Amino acid sequence: MNFNLEQFASDNYSGICPEAWEYTLKANQGSTPAYGNDQWTQKASDKFRELFEIDCEVFFVFNGTAANSLSLAALCQSYHSIICHENAHIETSECGAPEFISNGSKLLLAQGENGKLTTASIEALLLGKRTDIHYPKRKVISLTQATELGTLYSLDELAAIKALAQKHDLKIHMDGARFANAVVSMNKSPAEITWKSGIDVLCFCGSKNGMALGEAVIFFNKELAEDFAYRCKQAGQLASKMRFISAPWLGLLETGAWLKNARHANQCAEYLENELLKIAGIEIMFPREVNAVYANLPERVVTSLRAKNWLFYSFLGVGGVRLMCSWNTTQARIDEFIQDIKQAIV
Repeated sequence: MNFNLEQFASDNYSGICPEAWEYTLKANQGSTPAYGNDQWTQKASDKFRELFEIDCEVFFVFNGTAANSLSLAALCQSYHSIICHENAHIETSECGAPEFISNGSKLLLAQGENGKLTTASIEALLLGKRTDIHYPKRKVISLTQATELGTLYSLDELAAIKALAQKHDLKIHMDGARFANAVVSMNKSPAEITWKSGIDVLCFCGSKNGMALGEAVIFFNKELAEDFAYRCKQAGQLASKMRFISAPWLGLLETGAWLKNARHANQCAEYLENELLKIAGIEIMFPREVNAVYANLPERVVTSLRAKNWLFYSFLGVGGVRLMCSWNTTQARIDEFIQDIKQAIV
C-alpha cells in the first residue's frame, strides 16, 4: 500500500497545509516564552476574538477529546448530566473521557433524525426521566456542528434549542470538529452560529482543517472559564511550547486558509456524491451538507475496495460507509475511487 495516497477514511489522514506549515516555521525562529506566554499565542487568541466578534477566553489543547472533555467538565459537576445525540463523538468515540475528566458526569443519549438533537428529544430527557435527587441533574446540552453524520443545525434549530436551554437553565457546548466546514456551508458568520445562537463554549478543531494537531477551546461565557488553565495543566494539556499549536492557528486565520480548506473539502464531497449518484445500486444515506458522504454500497463492492487498499470507515448502528474529504483531496483521486466502484459492480 502507498500510504502517501489520499484516502477517504478521515480528514485526520491529511497532512499539514502550506499556511499552517509556514507559520510553524516562522514560530521556530529563535526562542520565546513557554506555556502560552508568547506572541503567537496572544496574536492567535486575539484573532479568534476578532473572528467571533466578542471578547472570549481562548485556550489551546492538543486534541479534540481533551477539548470536549475538559470544557464539559468546566460546565458540570460530577452529579450533573449532559444531553447529547446517541451518535455524538463524546458518546461513541472518546473512551469515556467526558465522564472520567468530569469525575462522573453522566451522558444522557437522545435520538434525532440525521444525527441532530431536537427540542422534542431534549425535552424527553428533561421531563420524561426522573428529576429527584437520586438521578443526575441535567446541566448541559452538547451539540456537534457539523454533526457526526455530516449534517447541519440551521439557525432556526439552534434558536429553538437556545430557548429551551434558557428555559431549563442549561449550558450549551458545541463540538466543532468540523466547524469550519459548517461555516462555509451555511454561509453564516462564526458569531451567528455560536454565541449569538446560545453556545457557551466551542471546541474548534484545527487538525481536521490542515493543522498537525491542536484545538481551540473558546469560552463565549467567560465566567465559565474560571480556572480552566488549571484543568488543562492537570490533564497534561498545557503545552510547554504552546506556540507550535497557536502559530499554525494564526496561519489558518490570518490567511483565510481555514475557510479555503473547508470549502475545498466540501466541494470535493459534493463532487464525490454526484459521481456516486450516477451509479445504479448505490444509496446516499444522509443529506450531504459538509465534507462527509455516507453511502450504502453492496457488500461485494466494499470487499473489492478494501482488497485494493482503499480506506474508509463503517459505523455500527449507522450502517453503510463514511467517505470523508479533506483540504488536500483531489478530483483525480475521487475519479480513481469511482472507477474501482464501477469495476466492482460490473
